[in-house]
Amino acid sequence: MSADSATLSKPTLQARLARRVMLPLVLTWAVGTAVAMAVANNFAGQAFDRALLDDAYALAASMRASPEGASLVLTPAELTALMFDRSESNYFAVYTPQGRLVGAHGDLSLPFLPAGGGHQFATVSLSGRELRTVALYRDQPAEFTVVLAQTTASRSRLLRRMLAYSAVPQVLLLLFLAWQLRRVIQRDLEPLAQLQQAVDQRDASDLTPVPEAITRDASTVDVERLGTALNSMLSRLAQSIAAQREFAGNVAHELRTPLAGIRAQAGYALAQNDPAVWREQLLGIAQGEQRASHLVNQLLALARADEGAPTLPLQQIDLSQLVRAVLLRFLPKADAKGVDLGGEGLEHPVLVRGDAALLEGILNNLLDNALRYGTSDQPRVTVAIGQEGEQVLLSVSDNGPGLAPQDAEQLGQRWAQGPAGQKLGEGAGLGLAIVGRYAELLGASFTLEAAPGGGLRAVLRLPAPPAQASVG
Repeated sequence: MSADSATLSKPTLQARLARRVMLPLVLTWAVGTAVAMAVANNFAGQAFDRALLDDAYALAASMRASPEGASLVLTPAELTALMFDRSESNYFAVYTPQGRLVGAHGDLSLPFLPAGGGHQFATVSLSGRELRTVALYRDQPAEFTVVLAQTTASRSRLLRRMLAYSAVPQVLLLLFLAWQLRRVIQRDLEPLAQLQQAVDQRDASDLTPVPEAITRDASTVDVERLGTALNSMLSRLAQSIAAQREFAGNVAHELRTPLAGIRAQAGYALAQNDPAVWREQLLGIAQGEQRASHLVNQLLALARADEGAPTLPLQQIDLSQLVRAVLLRFLPKADAKGVDLGGEGLEHPVLVRGDAALLEGILNNLLDNALRYGTSDQPRVTVAIGQEGEQVLLSVSDNGPGLAPQDAEQLGQRWAQGPAGQKLGEGAGLGLAIVGRYAELLGASFTLEAAPGGGLRAVLRLPAPPAQASVG
């Protein structure tokens, strides 16, 4: 079965809701009607039985004592009047305790009465007809038992009338409720249909929010929440696509220069026959490739930072241990450049709430910038951890030429380079932009300051967790 046919075989939400509501409603109505009819039939039967018992008492009152035990003193006219009923046929029989039939109208047998029982009702069959009987025992003026029977046509007719007068209106009411329920469900689900239509008619590149009027006029808060969640998702998708487009544009723009340089050096080398020229050009190609790789890595880091903000999990991290690991990794590069790389405040654990990858990315960019631009006659770079109130300070200082205040503000922007970067012709002006973005994700602040004694000091202020270890 294809996906389309499987979708067509599924019921609509409107039909499913109608069934889910109507089925319990119909079952409840059926059970309620059956219980009501049973109760009504029971009380109606008790009323008929009481009338039958009254007739039995009237017949027993006509009995007189005789030498044989008991006798019926009613005349045929009186008996006819007593047994008369316009809709039912009545039968009677009177028996002595020995089973002698005193009088009868119809072939009624003597039923069994429990010891000490005054009367007892029963349902019997006589000549294929259902009869309701009552047996009444009396001991005055002599012992005898009256058995009175009546057909049940009136009872059945009354039950049918009660069923017609109660069930039929309820069926009509049930049909009205079903129609009204279908209208209400259709009206409440109309915003969903409008929302579906609004999404289906969109172009694949259209990520603008769904019109608020569709969900604002909904009768339930669930549809409104669905519209809000859909607009939030479209907003996140738009931001993600914008970040991807910016990344692609940045890569295409920034890689054009290093790739053109590599191509020019390779073409020049191919045109020469001197191995020394080949070696010189190959070294230039290697440096160009290194700069291009560094640029791609920075662009990827910035794109991941732009996309990962909403779902970044923060954990408790020992900052001093992380800084020591990064310093050990940068020592060979610092030694190659003749830079004195050191650390301060790393003797004791310093706990912060953050992300290890982001913190390493911040340190990598700051140390890379310090080793590249913070040069002097005796270059020195220091990574320090300190505490200022309830904040943990992570700083990277150098003793280089430093920056003017206006240049420090400009360097936080993407693609911006300071005088040293423009002079050296290295980098793409993304390092400090990445640091600033990472700081935002960590809930921290990042500033560039003048270092004591000259140079530049990059400071990251991180919020400390409640249980902060002391810093020696």
